[in-house]
Amino acid sequence: MCEDIKDGIGRRAVFVTGAAAALTLTTVSFASAADGRQTKTIRGTLPTGSPDFVYVPVEVPSGVREFRVSYSYDRPAVPSGTAGNALDIGLFDERGTGLGGRGFRGWSGGARTEFFVRTDEATPGYIPGPVRAGTWHIALGPYTVAPQGLSYEITVTLTHGEPGEAVRPVYPPERAKGRGRAWYRGDCHLHSWYSDGRRTPAEIAALARAAGLDFINSSEHNTHSAHAHWADAAGDDLLVMVGEEVTTRNGHVVAVGTDPGTFVDWRYRARDNRFGRFARQIRRAGGLVVPAHPHATCIGCNWKFGFDEADAVEVWNGSYSPEDEVALADWDGMLVASVRDGRVWIPAMGSSDAHRDPDPVGTPQTVVLADDLTRRAIQEGIRAGRSYVAESAKVTLAFTASGGRGEHAGIGERLSVADDTPVTVRLAVSGAPRCTVRFVTDQGVLHTSGPLPVSGEGVVEWRTTASYAAYVRAEVRHEVAAGALPGALAAFTNPVFLGER
Repeated sequence: MCEDIKDGIGRRAVFVTGAAAALTLTTVSFASAADGRQTKTIRGTLPTGSPDFVYVPVEVPSGVREFRVSYSYDRPAVPSGTAGNALDIGLFDERGTGLGGRGFRGWSGGARTEFFVRTDEATPGYIPGPVRAGTWHIALGPYTVAPQGLSYEITVTLTHGEPGEAVRPVYPPERAKGRGRAWYRGDCHLHSWYSDGRRTPAEIAALARAAGLDFINSSEHNTHSAHAHWADAAGDDLLVMVGEEVTTRNGHVVAVGTDPGTFVDWRYRARDNRFGRFARQIRRAGGLVVPAHPHATCIGCNWKFGFDEADAVEVWNGSYSPEDEVALADWDGMLVASVRDGRVWIPAMGSSDAHRDPDPVGTPQTVVLADDLTRRAIQEGIRAGRSYVAESAKVTLAFTASGGRGEHAGIGERLSVADDTPVTVRLAVSGAPRCTVRFVTDQGVLHTSGPLPVSGEGVVEWRTTASYAAYVRAEVRHEVAAGALPGALAAFTNPVFLGER
């Protein structure tokens, strides 16, 4: 049976939760049936200024084996500088759409035009499980709406019959064969076909190994559906952590290394004052809270929640760009503020955010000093700032500060010396031909080396005191053809702090 429903919009209720208003449309009902398929089509138009989320209730009878949805929407021409139409989609089951996601069954954003869920299988991005009777909700996210409005069409197909056999999820192990306390290389921001990427977990794992990585983190947009599909890609040589890229309308945050099966809701804005609740959820699930590409210019990508809840911040995202340069400078300002106010400082990270060919996995990569190659040890190293970021596995850094009496400190540590004690800062570099080294302090760049030799190896030293430099961090930059602007980063370190405080 096929039925056309013109909602127009047939509104039932509007729920307003701070900035993220939610509109619920008229319920779509299906009759009970012993077998076969039932199909209904819903059409409507969303105006400019629509709520962040629009829910289409679907009354599901008992005996349904599969819930399938396909959708389309118009893309009219718009003037230059005006956003066109973009409509995301997802699904909540009979447990409801309440914030926190108890009823969450999947999200594909704008990556797919159709999806299904059933007990034994689901479209990537969605969670397999029984199709129980009750009111389900198709979740629409009008990301941007053209001045002409956004006309959509949704087709819902219910297939009746006996459910398939439930599949028990198998998750990747939390430990790989490490080298004890050592430097481990990883990429914590990656996308597969379980959100808007185009690679399988196996393809990503192969690229990670080829890039010289020891660990990766699964971070699909607004879904944990990939967690149960990484076990076969992990191995003694590759630790696979799982998480999520929580993609809100006011910025993205990567949950790094959560307990498998953890879902983190994204349906709020900064002015709703709800981010703290979900940051705490990430930590309760054993994960790290890492704001991603905080100065990205795409719509909704710029970070607006502040950094009070952050365990680290993704300063370098993908190929080095002006956005990353701004993020690096902003992070340096946060280091100065932490020194001034005596607050805990926030370490920096770098990740590829790779989605598809030709996006390189492991460019850049975070190199972490950890006690072993386990989820907990890697997270502890990241949280402590015992790390540096490199454009590839070819680049290796060793950064230390030492005092006159044998005192010694490495990346992320404090060299406890008197304010007037001479301090020697030393950076050993390999894999960075013709690059220059810059030492940056709370005053700015205080030392710049000449170009490293074509071999890419060299040692740069500089002397200072704690009264002159509250911290020192190192940058390794490529040559520039002309002008006063610095070259693109080849690598940078988290700081070494100086002084007794």
